Amino acid sequence: MLLDLARFYQTCNPSRPLMMGDAADRRYYIDFASVRGGKMIKALQRTITIISPDTPTCQLFTGHIGCGKSTELLRLKAELEQKQFHVVYFESTHVLEMVDLDVTDILLAIAGQVSESLEAMQIRLHPRYFAKLFTEVKDFLQTPMDVDVEGELSVGIAKITAKTKESTQLRRRLRDYLEPRTENILQSINQELLGKANKELKARGKKGLVVIVDNLDRVGIRTLPSGRALPDYLFIDRGEQLRKLNCHVVYTIPLSLTFSNDSAELQHRLGGGVAPKVLPMVPVRLRNGEVYSEGLALMRQMVLARAFPDIVAEKRVDYIEELFDSPDTLDRLCLISGGHVRSFLGLLFDCIREKDPPFERALLERVIREHRDYRVKAITDDEWELIFQVVEQQKVRGDIEYQILLRSLFVFEYWDHQGSWFSVNPFLAETEKFQLWQHQAKQKMQ
Repeated sequence: MLLDLARFYQTCNPSRPLMMGDAADRRYYIDFASVRGGKMIKALQRTITIISPDTPTCQLFTGHIGCGKSTELLRLKAELEQKQFHVVYFESTHVLEMVDLDVTDILLAIAGQVSESLEAMQIRLHPRYFAKLFTEVKDFLQTPMDVDVEGELSVGIAKITAKTKESTQLRRRLRDYLEPRTENILQSINQELLGKANKELKARGKKGLVVIVDNLDRVGIRTLPSGRALPDYLFIDRGEQLRKLNCHVVYTIPLSLTFSNDSAELQHRLGGGVAPKVLPMVPVRLRNGEVYSEGLALMRQMVLARAFPDIVAEKRVDYIEELFDSPDTLDRLCLISGGHVRSFLGLLFDCIREKDPPFERALLERVIREHRDYRVKAITDDEWELIFQVVEQQKVRGDIEYQILLRSLFVFEYWDHQGSWFSVNPFLAETEKFQLWQHQAKQKMQ
């Protein structure tokens, strides 16, 4: 048997993006650009490396949670590093409180992550403004805090962040203190950190600094006292500040913002006139419901590459029955996922947890039922009505309710030569409620 089961198990973990800088992980990567609507990562990369290598750029990237954005951004990181850019990639969920967030938190997180990355290269910068700010913060908060004002910037920011994570009240007090100083903080980051970092990096043969802020699309959707939703406040109202950083930046933003009435403002304030790049699902069916053979073939390769990375793509299909009892079982897995990468891997992962391959159709169907039942529990009657409207129109409006459908993965976005279109999550399409609605809709048309 050619299958290395332990390695296969690890590579199918749905919470683990492929590390595209690693030669082993690159073998598992499948390029879906031909069916997803173009080479989006190539466009982000060209903007930095060819169009504006010496002038800072701010680019926006979005898509459904779990559709493969992190893997694509790690691919961007690897490609930029090959072109001699220094890239700082970090997952904002690891350093920020996503439900309680402000612009100063994002700016400080970027400063901290950039500093830490530079310090690893023995580039140590000590912005004077931050030394003064740390002293003021300690005095203002009046809480024990071991911050060396002359020490590493990354350590100072990390200690302040860790302290405020312990207490919502403390975090808000700090934010109230920092908010009037946002422009000064931004100016110090640009002049004393990013500006000097670019010079040091170029002296070492690098072409510039790029910061990729992943997972910002997971910011909590809550209403602020002002009445604005948190994502609208951060990325639209304060977007001009976030794009002022003196280096190349790529932000992930919530998909719902592209449906907002303020989407044009988002494009101009944070995107500088350029619309966000949206990563859709991998289409395994066409608008009319027919199976899309090219998309299906690429989804098959996604599992086959993880199982048999050393076999050329054309030959891998000969080994399907080492994984599944028949090619139809593999196709069933691909189609029920709707081309959602994390759902696909989640189903496969659960099969692996149950038994060694080859997987029988009965096992896959049981896993599908468990996932479907779990997903359906969360849907209210009002949401079902919205889902039915999306299916009829193949469009999503900008209302908050529709944005919930996207965030909850009740509906998926796809792309074809006519543009974007939407369909119900295939899990939901197999429920009694959906099929009853579909039957009644057909009767009305007769």
